[in-house]
Amino acid sequence: MCLMSYCPERKRKRTTAPQHYHSSSHRHSQRHSHRHHLQGIDAPPGLNPLEHEELPMSVQQVQQSVRPTLAAVPQMSTDRHHGAFSQVTALPLSFSIKPDDTVRLFRAHMDNRDVTLRVLKETANSREKQHFLGFASFVSGLGPHPFLPALLGVVSVQLPLMMVVEELQHRDLLGFLWRCRQNNSESSCDMTEKRIFTMAGQVASALEYLHSQRCIHGNVGARSVLVGGDLTAKLWGLGPAYSRRIQADSLEEVEDMQMKKWQAPEVLGRGDVSQSSDVWSFGILLYEMVTLGDPPFAQLMATELLQYLQRGKHLKRPATCSNSLYSIIRSCCHWSAQQRFSMSELIRKLQAGEQSANGRTALRVPEPLDIEKYLREAGYGERYNYAVL
Repeated sequence: MCLMSYCPERKRKRTTAPQHYHSSSHRHSQRHSHRHHLQGIDAPPGLNPLEHEELPMSVQQVQQSVRPTLAAVPQMSTDRHHGAFSQVTALPLSFSIKPDDTVRLFRAHMDNRDVTLRVLKETANSREKQHFLGFASFVSGLGPHPFLPALLGVVSVQLPLMMVVEELQHRDLLGFLWRCRQNNSESSCDMTEKRIFTMAGQVASALEYLHSQRCIHGNVGARSVLVGGDLTAKLWGLGPAYSRRIQADSLEEVEDMQMKKWQAPEVLGRGDVSQSSDVWSFGILLYEMVTLGDPPFAQLMATELLQYLQRGKHLKRPATCSNSLYSIIRSCCHWSAQQRFSMSELIRKLQAGEQSANGRTALRVPEPLDIEKYLREAGYGERYNYAVL
């Protein structure tokens, strides 16, 4: 079990994370890419597991509708009992079109904090194990950032293989937006324009950092943003970025994992992902936030979108959207990639918008959520899975 949160250097960087987003001048320094004394079976580069260590695990009783499938790790004498998982429960997905039978999500408690376990099935073949550990190595190699979920550890020397990631209380932003729409009595769900600027700025900070690491996200959207108990937004959904890196010569398979209504026209037409295409998707994210989770281009089929954009059409301004926010959306979603905001320009605009935005009036959308309608209008196909962790 690798508990990278116990690496003094990494922990020191995490504790200094600010509460608000920063531009490129405030990037955190990266961890050393090379670790000494690597041990463990199939340990990918950059991970430092403790060979043969097994941590006690207890499975908590859960609701009847949730079947815990995580086998308990045998109780053993260990000097790191404080690192044991406890209160392990299955983590239901917001919704799933095609269940992923390779990776399951669990909520657990570890060292006085809540964590999410991303667990690979024990019957996984060697290719699936290699992909799972490769993704863990990829995430680890990106280094820490205050608005990327913290990878706390990786079990790589025994089954089940798992990634331990910090849990964010409100989970994905899309579900949070839907709760804001449905339950107006919870103050934590009051999405104001000011909060949109703040959370969007945090996501933009993470995106700028990924670009500095030569990583194109390619999957920006409300479903790929996680929300903490203090309403801090953190960018996740890095699976397509990893798949693109290891399958550079097979764009078709990578594109199938992405939602087309969030893609820039050059990606729809030629598969050309870039920092500018991430900016386009970020504009769609802003649209999702100001509409409390409406799908973009709801009136169109996904196959009609490129031709629609070629005719000079664009996202319509939502009734709840101010002029300043809509101007940012339009600049992000400009047909010409060269005329879209750079990440530094985008962050400056978000910072300026936050200063003058309305922080008192909560956005309200009278139309109730209809999951089937959303799936149809968002263009979800049977190959897509909503799980982002």
